[in-house]
Amino acid sequence: MSGAGGITTARRDTAAGDIPVDTPRLPAREAAESELSKPMYHENDPNFLQRALNQFWDWVAGVFDAAAGAAPGGPAGLAVLVVIVIGLAAALWWRLGTPQRSSRSADALFDGDGPRSAAQHRAAADTHAAALRWTEAVQERMRAIVRSLEERALLDPRPGRTADEAAAEAGRTLPEHTTRLRAAARSFDDVTYGGRTADQPTYLSLRTLDLELDEAKPLLPGTSRGANG
Repeated sequence: MSGAGGITTARRDTAAGDIPVDTPRLPAREAAESELSKPMYHENDPNFLQRALNQFWDWVAGVFDAAAGAAPGGPAGLAVLVVIVIGLAAALWWRLGTPQRSSRSADALFDGDGPRSAAQHRAAADTHAAALRWTEAVQERMRAIVRSLEERALLDPRPGRTADEAAAEAGRTLPEHTTRLRAAARSFDDVTYGGRTADQPTYLSLRTLDLELDEAKPLLPGTSRGANG
């Protein structure tokens, strides 16, 4: 009996003295978090902007990976699709012009330098044409056309009128020139809002139209075209 009891006591002493006591998990975790929160461990961490950019590019990469997986031919097929989309966008840009076309100011046809007479606009157009500035010449000649119609009371003076509106309104009293008036307004819009560059034939076409309109007889209300001719 004493031998067995001695063995039991020795085992207890050995367990108490040789086996280390485990630290509870919660205090250990708190100690680790406290240690890792010290500034010395975070000197090289990315800032908020860098983290946001990294997350953004990770998202972009994920989108392209998903698109490559869905596109026929994998990454190569996706590259072909991207090229096609860019080509279509370039074609639309060339055809429709810059977005400025849709953001016209209230003073769309005339500039903000104050009202000028048709003669003044014609003189400005001739000056630009002499200097081969065809875009500015086309703009001033279109303004001369509209101002001349206003001076002849064929158009009511109205601030903010666009070239298209002026052509449509003038075509009602000068129906024989409707098509050319619309073409002149389109040329004005193309060079003013569409980012196009005018050339000499375009300017000469507007100049000829201006001279012909100056001598044209309007179609009065209640008068047919045959009677006016």
